Amino acid sequence: MAEKIDIHGVMIDNVTMDEALSRVLKMLDGKTPNKIYTPNSEIIMQACRDKSLMDILNSAELTIPDGAGVILASKILGRPLKQKVSGIDLVRKIFESTKNRAISFFILGGKPGVPEKASINIFSEFPKAKIAGFHHGYFKDSEVPDIINKINESKAEILLVGLGAPKQEKWIYNYADKLNSKVIMGIGGSIDVFAGTASLAPEFIRKAGFEWLYRLVRQPSRYKRMMDLPRFMILTLKTRYFKKKVH
Repeated sequence: MAEKIDIHGVMIDNVTMDEALSRVLKMLDGKTPNKIYTPNSEIIMQACRDKSLMDILNSAELTIPDGAGVILASKILGRPLKQKVSGIDLVRKIFESTKNRAISFFILGGKPGVPEKASINIFSEFPKAKIAGFHHGYFKDSEVPDIINKINESKAEILLVGLGAPKQEKWIYNYADKLNSKVIMGIGGSIDVFAGTASLAPEFIRKAGFEWLYRLVRQPSRYKRMMDLPRFMILTLKTRYFKKKVH
């Protein structure tokens, strides 16, 4: 079991991408659902304001560091995480692993028609990734029991939930014990990326840690949410200097 690194109360698994993938594949041999969350700086700041979200994130069987800001914070705090493990990259690694072991998936999220497009593109690129079912993310609470039945009847081993944070984390936490999938993972906007209705930042921008700026330029409406990024770094620096004073 990997050590956990405390980033402002959120316990992040200190894993590389390969180690995270290995953990996921082992989960498929288990008997109970395993929850995977992918918090970035924004989600951690949300958790600092919402104790229930903090508890939900810390209840996961695997919590990976999704974002350069989380990695930088771990270094500033003196407990460096090994590597950024973004949710979409981990999902892609899981799809790639199906060349060695067939895996069935259910996709939940996106606008109507989007999960269908994502399913077609995923199957086209990864023929052994069986898309056992899908459902868009625009549903009412009254529809949840039927959606759960649909997921369970599909016998999907991995449920990919893209409802946006923190809605997806809370949804997974609330319904995990009613689901039969072995892995239930929150993947944010990744469904749109796989569908081709959204794009990732170019690789050199992602590696440089400026994916947030790319998103902001493409979606200026995100600026209010992006204000959590400087707040996150200020909190990190305050935490570091406070610890120094104590010691």
